[in-house]
Amino acid sequence: MTETLHEMLMRHEGLRLDLYTDTTGHATIGVGRNLTDNGISHDEAMFMFENDITTAENEVKRALSSAFNDLTINRQNALIDMMFNLGPYGFGQFEKMIENINNKDYAGAAREMLDSHWATVVGNRANDLAELMEEG
Repeated sequence: MTETLHEMLMRHEGLRLDLYTDTTGHATIGVGRNLTDNGISHDEAMFMFENDITTAENEVKRALSSAFNDLTINRQNALIDMMFNLGPYGFGQFEKMIENINNKDYAGAAREMLDSHWATVVGNRANDLAELMEEG
């Protein structure tokens, strides 16, 4: 049996897409990537960052349907930032904000953003995003 180095390592290490603790107690992910000792490179971080932005944007589009395309880039960016921070479940809890956006009541959407536990946790981030939402 002839196998490539990649095939052999995949067979020996396996592929795990979730973080786990290996037999030596190291935080590990992927194909035996020891995060405890090696971390990730800047390029790897930026690759994941871009993927996460794309995922957040797609989730906002799913949550808002056609209303997303009617928003200014500043409003779109504010919502993508919020989704990036909260995830789909947390973002989905902002039902009144989403309703206001669908009704083009951006001041109302900004108020909903600020009148939340999330705003008390993230502080200036919420203020910045609410300002973008209101001012467009």
